[in-house]
Amino acid sequence: MIDRNISILVVDDFQTMTQLMKYLLLSLGFKNVDEARDGGTALTKLSEKQYGLIISDWNMEPISGLDLLKQVRAQGNKVPFIMVTAENKTESVIEAKQAGVTNYIVKPYNAVTLKSKLVTVFGDF
Repeated sequence: MIDRNISILVVDDFQTMTQLMKYLLLSLGFKNVDEARDGGTALTKLSEKQYGLIISDWNMEPISGLDLLKQVRAQGNKVPFIMVTAENKTESVIEAKQAGVTNYIVKPYNAVTLKSKLVTVFGDF
């Protein structure tokens, strides 16, 4: 069962999407949600704080969500990592899986979709 007090890092360069994800997480009972506007900021935050979950957009500049995932895994960090993207091509899913993604959310999404992905990662809540 998931601890709703875990720290979650939401990474997206589009503020509206960050706010939407934060709102959905709060509506599901998660209270400790930080945000980063890009992969570089996310890496800095990850060096300063322990997170129980990362939710990142794929398409960002200058560090993509995939590159962020690869850097997190290269540091030996096994934190659950959910990639959010409009990309639903099989090759993209395979590439993310090979890089160590925990789960994948295709836009558009809602609270039901988010909860089902979280249940897959952490178990029911």
